[in-house]
Amino acid sequence: MKNLQDFADDINKCSKCGLCQSVCPVYKLTGNDCAVSRGKFVMLDGVLKGDLKLNRNIEKYLDLCIKCGKCKNFCPSDIDVCKIFAAAKYECAKKSLSGRFIFFLESKVVFDSVLAVLKFFKSVFYRKKKNAGETPKKIKILYFKGCANEIFPAVDIALEKILENTSLELIEKDFSCCGTPFLSSGNLKRYEEVKAKNLSIIKNAEFDFLSADCASCQDALNNYGENIQCVNLLEIISKQNLKFKFSTPRKVTFHKPCHLQNDDFVKELFEKCENIEYVEMKDYDECCGFAGEFALQNPKISRALASKKIDNAISTGADYIVTTCPACILGLKFGAAGKKSAPQVKSLIEFLADAEEIINC
Repeated sequence: MKNLQDFADDINKCSKCGLCQSVCPVYKLTGNDCAVSRGKFVMLDGVLKGDLKLNRNIEKYLDLCIKCGKCKNFCPSDIDVCKIFAAAKYECAKKSLSGRFIFFLESKVVFDSVLAVLKFFKSVFYRKKKNAGETPKKIKILYFKGCANEIFPAVDIALEKILENTSLELIEKDFSCCGTPFLSSGNLKRYEEVKAKNLSIIKNAEFDFLSADCASCQDALNNYGENIQCVNLLEIISKQNLKFKFSTPRKVTFHKPCHLQNDDFVKELFEKCENIEYVEMKDYDECCGFAGEFALQNPKISRALASKKIDNAISTGADYIVTTCPACILGLKFGAAGKKSAPQVKSLIEFLADAEEIINC
């Protein structure tokens, strides 16, 4: 685990060109140079030189980041911005009372215990159907379900319907959280802990594909290193010979989560749908504004980003706005609140499962 000092050379690589301004959703909204990488690097360089202290004033600017990674992908110096900010956040959080309290809530004892209780309540109301009579399975998918799907059964129910007559077999293991929330709060020790457990499970499992339906989980797994390749479950489903028949015409638009690298499967899936018209909205790949704890720390900015996203969806005349991230669903619903003409928000998997008939051609 690297500390802030280990990133001194990377911070100095920043030429202050300002290209990050052109892709940062927060900067576009606020015009605050401390919202983008170069502004934060100026402050962190001052910390490393001893001219500034890594205090709450700097931490609030570290929190003024949705961690979408666009500045990293656009940086001509190829600086791993997100890792630097995570290291700086860790240095801040471990010294503050609020940071230590968050680390306590995220500890294995507390976090895993709460998750176990919520999973138990889910099991009381929902049990998977038996596999008797289903098509023999040939493709084994090691499925990283993610915390949200561990608690809420909606995606489980949808997947049962979609995969019932396919050759896809979902293999579920006792994974921990992918670690994204811990990186966001600067809890690097906890992140390394869950990363190690998840890597151990992956290395000791037999499967054809490692997959997740949550874009953030998928991105987290792919950033573990060690040649881990996680593909979106919907990308695999899009390659199946399925036909989704909807009885009534519906218009739908798609929100691309910040952490979803490839979205080619979206149009492929809608092409398999009868009575569905897909309309791409303006800035479909801009952030919804939620970004985990960012929404709690910067509610006005979060609300503005979410509202703008919903306005773009409304302009398409869509009946539904779908996405592939549980956090984005919350952000979109937040933006749609109070807007009578707002499309209904759903996960893409749930939307596909709404088809009156799913045929394996």
